[in-house]
Amino acid sequence: MSACPVSPEAADFDPFGDGYQQDPPGYVAWSREREPIFYSPKLDYWVVTRYDDIKAIFRDNITFSPAVALEKITPTSEEANQVLASYDYGMARTLVNEDEPAHMERRRALMEPFAPEHLAEHEPAVRALVREYVDRFIDDGRADLVNQMFWEIPLTVAMEFLGVPDDDRPKLREYSVAHTVNTWGRPEPEEQVAVAHAVGNFWQYAGGVLERMRENPDEHGWMQYGIRKQRELPEVVTDSYLHSMMMAGLVAAHETTANGIANAVKLLLENRHVWDQICADPSLIPNAVEECLRHNGSQAAWRRIATKDTVVGGVAIPEGARILMVSASGNHDPRHFEDPDLVDVRRDDAADHLTFGYGAHQCLGKNLARMEMQIFLEELTGRLPHMRLAEQEFTYVPNTSFRGPEHLWVEWDPALNPERTDPSVLTPRVQVNIGEPAPVHRSRPMRVERIVETAAGVRHLTLASADGTELPAFTPGAHIDIECGDTGIVRQYSLCGLPPAPVQAEGCPVPHTPRPETYEIAVLRDEDSRGGSAWVHDHVREGDVLTVWGPRNHFRLPDRTERYLFVAGGIGITPIRAMAAQAAREGVPYELHYLGRERTSMAFLDELAEQHGDRLVVHCAGEGTRADLRALLAAHAEDGRSGRLHVYACGPQRMIDDLTAASDDWPEGAVVFEHFSSQLGELDPEQEHEFTVHLEDSAVDLVVPRDRTVLQTLREAGWEIPSNCQEGLCGTCEVPVLDGAVDHRDVVLTAAERRAGDRMMSCCSRAVGDRIVLGL
Repeated sequence: MSACPVSPEAADFDPFGDGYQQDPPGYVAWSREREPIFYSPKLDYWVVTRYDDIKAIFRDNITFSPAVALEKITPTSEEANQVLASYDYGMARTLVNEDEPAHMERRRALMEPFAPEHLAEHEPAVRALVREYVDRFIDDGRADLVNQMFWEIPLTVAMEFLGVPDDDRPKLREYSVAHTVNTWGRPEPEEQVAVAHAVGNFWQYAGGVLERMRENPDEHGWMQYGIRKQRELPEVVTDSYLHSMMMAGLVAAHETTANGIANAVKLLLENRHVWDQICADPSLIPNAVEECLRHNGSQAAWRRIATKDTVVGGVAIPEGARILMVSASGNHDPRHFEDPDLVDVRRDDAADHLTFGYGAHQCLGKNLARMEMQIFLEELTGRLPHMRLAEQEFTYVPNTSFRGPEHLWVEWDPALNPERTDPSVLTPRVQVNIGEPAPVHRSRPMRVERIVETAAGVRHLTLASADGTELPAFTPGAHIDIECGDTGIVRQYSLCGLPPAPVQAEGCPVPHTPRPETYEIAVLRDEDSRGGSAWVHDHVREGDVLTVWGPRNHFRLPDRTERYLFVAGGIGITPIRAMAAQAAREGVPYELHYLGRERTSMAFLDELAEQHGDRLVVHCAGEGTRADLRALLAAHAEDGRSGRLHVYACGPQRMIDDLTAASDDWPEGAVVFEHFSSQLGELDPEQEHEFTVHLEDSAVDLVVPRDRTVLQTLREAGWEIPSNCQEGLCGTCEVPVLDGAVDHRDVVLTAAERRAGDRMMSCCSRAVGDRIVLGL
């Protein structure tokens, strides 16, 4: 297969080189910005680097088969193949690389031990194990955490979870590394025979252990559970499948966790202020784990093969094309994550990372890994808060997909160990969170620095970090969520200040945006408010500390355009204020149309007039200059239909409806809206119908009553789905849809996303018919 033309950067792409191994997202930063999907002639793979494109591939495991996920990325010599054959090596399909319907049948059959209530049973043993290993070196003042702790503990936990006898650990480490190199690496010809022998021995070891397990199938362990399941489902849980899962499970259950915690500690110690932040507040650890997995995860890339001609991100992908999804790059995509290079343990959407994959093939053991990483971080931050990185060069086993430092040397002064004077540090400080972090783990305390009445009924608030930590940079259109005291209400407010100007550092392909010292929001007192705006006006005072989440951005400006038309209605000026200022800064031609009833109620009007001059057009109904939006868009129709013009609008629903009608023949994405309010009210049971939600991964059916939402039903059944607004505004409660028509009621998804029907906002959207299937 070939793809022409091939850019110089694509031709040079080498995932086995030091650039990729040391910093995968930095190595492909050029691709995220200029060529997000490219063909690599060295690999004979199509490489995908942006978040949305990777997630779209993960969602569709029919068009993008996982069959190549465990395929050797480097063909091996005939001599090495003969060595493998001499061991009767016969790795079959596993959960990782199996197509439907076999994959989901086996996943459902084997997933019960991964349920949170079962994983919680392992916590005391994991905690005791971590404590024991730290005891061994805590008075030494220096340790290689990889060799002395991070590799052995996850391996021991994996063996305990799988039910494997606790022996041969050094040999298993050798086998595991060989398996990684054999599958995802590029061993030199002279190395391939040695690697093949190690893999062959691993295969025979796994088979031998499995046979011993069959003698006592009622003992604890996931593999014993699989043997028992084989009695019930012999056609689903076969002998070859169990043998292959025995081998793959040992690698998956420990190597990724070992690498993940090594990467996390390295990252946190390199960002000392973040390490100190966690030491002072261990409640941040659950979300710190997610942020470390996002920023510097152990899984850098994954693979798929196209089963038919298709299109991804506007690029034609031919049938049979092999695809390398660089998830580490997607995790640094600024189109999804605000300020992605910042290590922000309060990041609200850190758990959106792609390190565990997404959809039907998402990592089955993700919550076991989360639990282990939390316990590691709690133990180390509590007992060795003064630990620091030693001087060293970091090396990695060269491969495309899994990464972690081979050594991690740290140092400390044993005389300063806190437990010498305060034994209470040996008491667990926080409860381990099994699953994604709860809202309390990822909130951001912000102090109200200043409040100004910027127009009649509009409060302009300036917020600063309450704990002194850096605020993430944000892009125009971003919003934050604010908890309205003890009312239980969370509301979204657009950031209306202009972000600091990007700075182009020498030698860096991507401009760096300095971080802001404050965030600005403006809140209109809405007489029809359900509590949010009234609370801000009646209760918030300068000096108060608010609980905030974000920033997030569902209202982004395009990567490029020739002209902008901005339309703001009333308090809808808040995101548009930042967008118009950005256009002015970048020199992109634009018009700004501001609609209001009276000038006295139009926030920032004088400032906007001074900044934008004749590019600002004020439509004031009280002065008889009401806007004719249909005529406005008609005047720009040629540029709008050609894609030269982008319209960004925020305001009341009637304004949005008029703009929608006036642009119904424009291309998708030419007119983009931000809704500053939701049309959702309380569910009216008389107008709704009952339906069934089938959870495909879990083989569970839930009935959604007429007076309950999908989100409420899922939470009541034990699924911790995140949600902030519960009004279809914030996008945090998205769940994957595998089958069934969706009655979309949110204001987050685009028309194209709604037509695709592969996701829904569980807080508000419902099934059209009697049944819908979710990938949970």
